[in-house]
Amino acid sequence: MEITGADLFVKALKAEGVDTIFAYPGGQAIDLFHSLYGENGIHVIVPRHEQGLVHAADGYARSTGKVGVCLVTSGPGATNLVTGIATANYDCVPLVCFTGQVPTGLIGKDAFQEVDIAAITASISKYAVTVRRREDLAEAIQTAFSIARSGKPGVAVVDLPKDIQREYGSAKYVKLAECKENQIEKALPAGQFGKAVELLRDAQRPLFLIGGGVKLSRANREMQMLAEISGVPVVTTIMGKGAIPSTHNLYVGNIGIHGCYAANMAVSRCDVLCSIGTRFNDRITGKTEQFAPKAAIIHIDIDAASISRNIPVEVPIVADAKEAIRVLTEQAEPFGGRRWVQQIEDWKKRYPLAMKKEGMTPEKIIRCINQTFDHAIITTDVGQNQLWATQYLDVNENRQMLTSGGLGTMGYGFPAGIGAKIGNPRTDVVVISGDGGMQMNIQEMATAVVYGLPVIICVLNNGYLGNVRQWQEMFFGRCYSGTCMRCRKNCAPNCNTPTECCPDYTPDFVKLAESYGAKGIRVTEETEIMTALERAKHTQDVPTVIEFIIEQEENVMPIVPPGNRLEDMILG
Repeated sequence: MEITGADLFVKALKAEGVDTIFAYPGGQAIDLFHSLYGENGIHVIVPRHEQGLVHAADGYARSTGKVGVCLVTSGPGATNLVTGIATANYDCVPLVCFTGQVPTGLIGKDAFQEVDIAAITASISKYAVTVRRREDLAEAIQTAFSIARSGKPGVAVVDLPKDIQREYGSAKYVKLAECKENQIEKALPAGQFGKAVELLRDAQRPLFLIGGGVKLSRANREMQMLAEISGVPVVTTIMGKGAIPSTHNLYVGNIGIHGCYAANMAVSRCDVLCSIGTRFNDRITGKTEQFAPKAAIIHIDIDAASISRNIPVEVPIVADAKEAIRVLTEQAEPFGGRRWVQQIEDWKKRYPLAMKKEGMTPEKIIRCINQTFDHAIITTDVGQNQLWATQYLDVNENRQMLTSGGLGTMGYGFPAGIGAKIGNPRTDVVVISGDGGMQMNIQEMATAVVYGLPVIICVLNNGYLGNVRQWQEMFFGRCYSGTCMRCRKNCAPNCNTPTECCPDYTPDFVKLAESYGAKGIRVTEETEIMTALERAKHTQDVPTVIEFIIEQEENVMPIVPPGNRLEDMILG
């Protein structure tokens, strides 16, 4: 029996175990939507913008471990996915994005809403293809799902011309187990592991640096066991936070530009650094020539291209994080000495992460979130709100944090929270956002309302694009160019001093939430924080926006000035 390409598309989704697809209709995808119509096994979520759609699929994938699936039309529908594709691919999130396309006979003729989305996304995805023959359709979809979830996960884009959707052909579709191109060599390099263990045994000041690869491989418990058996302290990147519980006695903190004092000092003074699942990007290394200057570095990563690309290492190991941790654990014993652990504890006590101010601070808000939500998924936007969350949020097996790490995408947090809630309907989902990032995908409030999603949105409103404003304050002579969100056309062009005379903030987040049918709460005092969070937690079926009015010139500290060593921190 022959079926249309659109019907094969639906059959493929079912074979791949897809139960949720984030989709927005359009002329070149209408046949695909027609085949999805009435399909009980697949929940079609229609957000209000394609960028919100792809971030929601990303949040769904990160929080569930499944492949996130998108469907949009051609032209602007496809190009609106680009930021979300890059966001997910940077952070190794498995997504398969289907785009409608003009008929093959019109490709290259500047047809209405024609773009070459495969070419546009080739550099920001693992796989991008335009299907030009009906007989190639099944293989293209099989390959997309296999590549997206195999090896180092990422994004696959499948562009489907309209005539391919309508053409009849084979109904055969078989899910592939894994993609041969992305298989990791099963035989782990025993000799390299032997060198790594030998270095750790001889170390006086050993340190684990854990990145997002450990969490992607679902190796949190294994990593905790390795740390406990070896007694080696653990620092993390932002994406790696939660690889062991952030309240664990061996956890030091995040490293990098806004890393805590103890973590940055530990990296700077350790003699062996065992890194698992991180790219050593510039956000964590500071001045690369002075990164871990006293250490022999062991670098374990699933992607061979990541090893020694940014930081030269002594022992390179290409392996999946979970498998690597298993091998290290089998050979682990107490490494290093008590004096090293005590030194790190002294640094933590002398220079703790804390905002020593009266009144309502981001630290107090986030610590109240820790107290209120024992079992939750926390998504963040990008900017100061993200950095405060990564500093003060307690992350463990019951409290997960989703954030845009590699690309740093403003507008990510809210739609990602929607996707996480759809994938985990019985888990509390809290979004931490800034006033700037919140407005980038505010239209998804309608999505949360119509699908009855009681997501809790915490907007830290300081009236600025706070992260850039902080850099302008510290490194650009307080020239607040383009960062004041209260600025109006009659304001002075060189204003850099917020006062009570500043114009009202636009929009009124409480009224805006209410206009969508959501709940809105404004918090101006420290004593109101817990009450607002409890009210939101017990609100059913609709989202709640809590607008926290915070200090306008609040800064994220510590900070490593650009071009400096990690130990050259400005503490406050």
